[in-house]
Amino acid sequence: MNNAARVLLANLLAAATAAAWAQAYPTGQMRIVVPFAPGGSTDIMARTVAQQLSERFRQQVLVENRPGASGTIGTAFVAKSPADGHTMLLVQSSFVSNPSLFKDLPYNQSRDLTPVTNLATGPLNLTVHPSLPAKTVKQLIALARKHPGEINYGSPGVGSISRLACALFNQMAGVRMTHVPYKGSGAAIADMLSGQVQFYAPNLFLSLPHVRAGKLHSLGVTTVQRSSIAPDLPTIAESGLPGYEVSTWFGIFVPSGTPRGSVNQLNQALAEIVKSRFMQERLARDGLTSVASAPEEFAKEVARDTEKYSKVIRALGIQAQ
Repeated sequence: MNNAARVLLANLLAAATAAAWAQAYPTGQMRIVVPFAPGGSTDIMARTVAQQLSERFRQQVLVENRPGASGTIGTAFVAKSPADGHTMLLVQSSFVSNPSLFKDLPYNQSRDLTPVTNLATGPLNLTVHPSLPAKTVKQLIALARKHPGEINYGSPGVGSISRLACALFNQMAGVRMTHVPYKGSGAAIADMLSGQVQFYAPNLFLSLPHVRAGKLHSLGVTTVQRSSIAPDLPTIAESGLPGYEVSTWFGIFVPSGTPRGSVNQLNQALAEIVKSRFMQERLARDGLTSVASAPEEFAKEVARDTEKYSKVIRALGIQAQ
């Protein structure tokens, strides 16, 4: 057999092997790793997706919580797991800040993980305590410039998307407010309601009841477009800070090296799930919109957000604690 024939045979065998693998996937129990404690929005999303994925693949899909170190413990576990498509990572958009916050991550985020899809996206809600004499974006900026460092803003953690949203506001508005980190959104919203902190960017859905009750005042939503569950709330960009945009998203990753056929099958199954009427209605109730992006599209989005927030982190000197 000459060299050309050997190369052709090798290519045919490789193609057949890849096709057989794709047809067989998944071959057993699957798991979605959530790098946060049970009960949060990421965990709830994972359990909803796991149930739907189990029905489509006819395989058990478990949710495994591995919290700690701003999500890096669970992320490292997935990055080092077998690249067979049976172990997935489900994270929120704050995931992109970790390479800039931590100097010695036990994994390389861009090298060791392959993006599968963005499941859903939605806005945060920039809010102020009613006692603060600022009811609009422009009034808050003017007040913060007049009293640099005197206005406190809370967040669920140093690298959280809420922190990044407020930090981006500071940077773009040219103001300086003081960050007060908490261990979770529950403690942060409690101190916001009591007036211990005056500025916060909570989840829109969770903060709306407090806004409607007059316990918080909304300056606007952080996305480019208004939210369908609160169309009366303006966007921050239209309210006085042009170009401002922050979206929170939920995305799925697998270990790098996972066969492309498996990634595509997983992407297709997840797209069918989030585009189903059941999930569309469930997501809408939480102020979220289904996305179901292709792996390449999601990879570009992750890279864009990583660059965007790394600039904010560097400019403001934000460090992990």
